[in-house]
Amino acid sequence: MSKFIEELKWRGLLHDMMPGTEELLDEKQVTAYIGFDPTADSLHIGSLVPILILMHFQRAGHKPVALVGGATGMIGDPSGKSKERNLLDEETLNKNAEAIKKQLSKFIDFEAEDNPAQLVNNYDWFKDISLIDFVRNIGKHISVNYMMAKDSVKKRLNPENDDTAGMSFTEFTYQLFQGYDFLHLYKTMDCQLQMGGSDQWGNMTTGTELIRRVEGGKAYALTVPLITKSDGGKFGKTEQGNVWLDAKYTSPYKFYQFWINTSDEDAEKYIKIFTFLDKNTIDRLIEEHKEAPHYRVLQKKLAEEVTRMVHGEENLKKAMEASNILFGKTTSEALKKLDTQTFLDVFEGVPQGSIERKKLEEGIEIGSLLTGSGFLSSGNEARRALKENSVSVNKEKVTADRIVNADDLINDKYVLLQRGKKKYFILKAE
Repeated sequence: MSKFIEELKWRGLLHDMMPGTEELLDEKQVTAYIGFDPTADSLHIGSLVPILILMHFQRAGHKPVALVGGATGMIGDPSGKSKERNLLDEETLNKNAEAIKKQLSKFIDFEAEDNPAQLVNNYDWFKDISLIDFVRNIGKHISVNYMMAKDSVKKRLNPENDDTAGMSFTEFTYQLFQGYDFLHLYKTMDCQLQMGGSDQWGNMTTGTELIRRVEGGKAYALTVPLITKSDGGKFGKTEQGNVWLDAKYTSPYKFYQFWINTSDEDAEKYIKIFTFLDKNTIDRLIEEHKEAPHYRVLQKKLAEEVTRMVHGEENLKKAMEASNILFGKTTSEALKKLDTQTFLDVFEGVPQGSIERKKLEEGIEIGSLLTGSGFLSSGNEARRALKENSVSVNKEKVTADRIVNADDLINDKYVLLQRGKKKYFILKAE
């Protein structure tokens, strides 16, 4: 069980912990929890770090608890935020909480014999507590001075901060609610440890203080660093926004591409954080990468491991095959195996045109299709391209006598035209 802290240290996953935490983990099987905010119906890759912490914790023989904040999500955590957040309604939060529960079950084992993981929703215990009871029984134990001293509060109340919008009473009380979560789990599940991002330290220590004052007990906190990119950009963000764990928001292909496109410096850091590869394997991969960085060994292994973990072996294979379509040799058959979303993701930004399905069913000579679709500007250009043998339909070279028909449609919708190596055009049958 003691291997948990060692594992976090060499992977760069330990930021801070309260004195005595490591000794506690060496001594016995411990129950610990991490909270997940249900502000959306999917977690994104920023949530992968806390998920991986729970996975490491369980692998080390301890009992992980994933808490979905159905109640605290109604308040909004001010940690790391410069402005008040929009609050979601109860129905949306409940829907999001259920989706997140389902998502988490892919990563932690709820059927383990000795240390099964557990899922809890703090709405289940908060829904029956009145404001008067909460203020009398909990609020009296934590002073306003103590709450004001927290960084998450001080930063928002600092008048020198141009972004500050002050802080509502709602968000000010958040640390009390999170503290009560810890107290509740301590009393009902003997949960002695809370883990989370380094921005949560203030909320966590409020929980340990509440346990000390209400129960006279000893509880602990452990934080992991917030993941950053070497160029200073925000980790997990792309031009399209968050990289989600749910395939309906970020396809496995785009998910795979996110990791493939990681810089060398970040790949060396991320392969320790986001995979379960052992230290010897990772050290060997880093050396191999340094000898021939153009092969992108680290990025490929990182993308492979994380995509497999999140989306499964079959979706990983599809993502790798889709990657080969742009960057390697492929066939018309491989192209036709792509689902519509992956096809559009692979050829994102490629110009599109449309064609009547009826004309395609009758069959169109390739020269007429190249000009009629708007892909090539004139008959002369089309004839020249065909003579140069630089035209492809669905990645296969064609000659001037080629007839394009409905059999060429990908997913019964698209034909991919190409001139040379890099000029693409998507034709949609309507």
